[in-house]
Amino acid sequence: MDGAVDAHGKKRQDPPSAGSNGVSFSNNLNSLAAEGAVASHTNGAMGSIQKKLELSRLREKIHHTRNDLLHDLNRNVDDFVQDVLSQVEQSIAPPSDLSWSSPARETSSEQTLPEPSRPKDGSLPDKVFVCRNSVLTDLFEIDHIRTIYNIFSAILIVFAMNTLLHDLMEYGRIDLKFELIRWAFGHFPIVMSTWVCMKLSTVLILYPAFCRWATQRSGWFARSSPRVYNLSWTFAYVMFQVAFLIFPLRVISIYHLPLASTLAITMEQARLIMKAHAFVRENATKVLHFKPKSGGRESSEVPIPAFSHYLYFLFAPTLVYRDSYPRSPACRWDYVFTNLAQVVACLLYTYYIFIRFCVPVFKNFTEDHVTSKRIILSVFSCMLPGTLALFVGFFAILHSWLNAFAEMLRFGDRLFYKDWWNSTSFANYYRTWNVVVHDWLYTYVYKDVYWLLGREQRSVAMFTVFLISAMFHEYILAVSFGFCYPVLFIMFAGGGFSFIFLTNKRKQRTWNIFMWVSLFTGNGILMTLYSMEWYARENCPPFSDSRIVDYFVPRSWICRILPDALP
Repeated sequence: MDGAVDAHGKKRQDPPSAGSNGVSFSNNLNSLAAEGAVASHTNGAMGSIQKKLELSRLREKIHHTRNDLLHDLNRNVDDFVQDVLSQVEQSIAPPSDLSWSSPARETSSEQTLPEPSRPKDGSLPDKVFVCRNSVLTDLFEIDHIRTIYNIFSAILIVFAMNTLLHDLMEYGRIDLKFELIRWAFGHFPIVMSTWVCMKLSTVLILYPAFCRWATQRSGWFARSSPRVYNLSWTFAYVMFQVAFLIFPLRVISIYHLPLASTLAITMEQARLIMKAHAFVRENATKVLHFKPKSGGRESSEVPIPAFSHYLYFLFAPTLVYRDSYPRSPACRWDYVFTNLAQVVACLLYTYYIFIRFCVPVFKNFTEDHVTSKRIILSVFSCMLPGTLALFVGFFAILHSWLNAFAEMLRFGDRLFYKDWWNSTSFANYYRTWNVVVHDWLYTYVYKDVYWLLGREQRSVAMFTVFLISAMFHEYILAVSFGFCYPVLFIMFAGGGFSFIFLTNKRKQRTWNIFMWVSLFTGNGILMTLYSMEWYARENCPPFSDSRIVDYFVPRSWICRILPDALP
C-alpha cells in the first residue's frame, strides 16, 4: 500500500509494518510450526529424553527469533522516526536557518553523499561523509538531556566553591593562581614552535615529495626499474615518519616539558602521523592504478590532489583523506566561542578533580601505600573522580574542541562519536567512543590486513587494530609521564580485547551495566596506579643510575624512602 498524502500534497511515509518484517515473521512462524509438528509426530518413537531435547531446541529458537524480530522492528522504527523528523525540520525551517543547535544542512550537489553500502565484490565498505550533527548537539535540544548538562555545570561550581572555601579556612586566603595548570602548561612558546615545525614539515616536505614521486614515474629510471624506484621512495617516506617521531622527543627531552605540554605535543604528533599516512595511502593507490591514455590532455594527467585540498585536510577534524567533504554554507562564530568556552570550563573541571581527589591522597607517597589494602581502597576511592575525568575529557576533546574546528572550517560531518554510553558490548563501545580514530584504524589498518590475509583472518585484523591502538596510547602516556608503566597497554590490549568476545552480540541491558562497572573499575585502577607511580618518582630515589633502566622499572614497587625524602 502506497503512503498516504498529507495536507501539503506530499506523500507521507508509512511506518514499517507488514513489509519485509512481516514476510520474515511469517516465514519464521512457518518454520517453527513445521519443527513443532515433527516433534509431535515423533513423540511415540522417541524417548522422553529426546522429546525434552527437541522442545528445548524449539524453545531456544523461538527465543532467538523473537529477539531478532524485536531488534529489527526497533531499528526500522528508529529509522522511520528519524526520516519523519528530518522531513518536518526541512519543511518548517528555511535552508538559511543557522540556529545554535543545528549546523547548516545545505550542501552542494557534489557533496551530497549516499549512505555506505557493502560492495558487491565482497570487500569492506568505505567511509562516507555526510552532513550531520554530533549526537550531543541533537540531544541537548531535549530539556531532560539538557538538565544533565546543567547538573555537570552545577558540579563544577560546587567544586570551585569547595576549593575556595578550603583555601580560605585552611590558609586564610583564596588562591586563584591555578599553579597546577600553570605548571602543567609550562614552556608554552616552545610547544607552539614545535607544533609549527611539525605542521610545516608535512606541508613543505611530505606534499612536494609525494608530487615528485607521482610525476617522475613516467621517467626513464622509474620505467626501467619501477620496483626499485617505488621502494626507494617508500624508504624515504618511512625515514620521514621516523624523523617526525624523533624530533619532538628531542625537544621534550631538552626543555624538560611538563605533563600537559608534553601531552599536547605527542597527541598532535600522533594526529599528524595518521594524517600523513592517510594522505599517502589514499593517493598512492590512485597513482599506482593510473594508466595514461592517449587523446585528451586531462586523461593523461597524473591524479595528484590539489594543495588546497591537502591543506584543508591537515586542519579538518577527520583522519580519513578525501579530496572534498560536505560543507556547511557559513560559520557561526557564536557557536565556535561557545565550544571553546566549554573547553576552558572542562580544563578547570579537570583541575578541580585532581586538586581535590588525587593530589591530597598521593602527594606524600611512601612505601606504606604499596599494600593490597591501600591499593584496593585507593582504587575504589578513585573510581568516581577517574570516571568523571573521563567524561570531562571526552566532552572537551571529542565534542567541544572538534565541533569548534568543524564550525570554523565549515566541516559538515560532525559525527565524531556515537552513543557509546548505550553500548551493551565492548565491540560497540570501541566503535562508537571515538569515531575519528576508529575510522582511521578501520580504513587504513583493518581493511588492509583484511585484504592481505583474507576474510578468514578477521580476528587477526581485529587484534592488529587493538595492538596498534594500544601502542599509540601507551606511547603518548609514556612520553607525557616520563616513565613507562604499561598499565593501560595491558588493560587495553589484554582485558579490553578479551571483553569483545565476552560481550559479543549481547543485547540485554544488564550488559550495559557490566560495561559501566568495567569502565568505573578500569578508571579507578588507572588513576590509582599512575598517580602512585608519579609521586613515587617525586619522593623516592632512582632505582638505578641508568636512565633507561629507571625509565622502565616501576619505582612505586621498589620505593626506598630516604629520611629526608618527604617534605
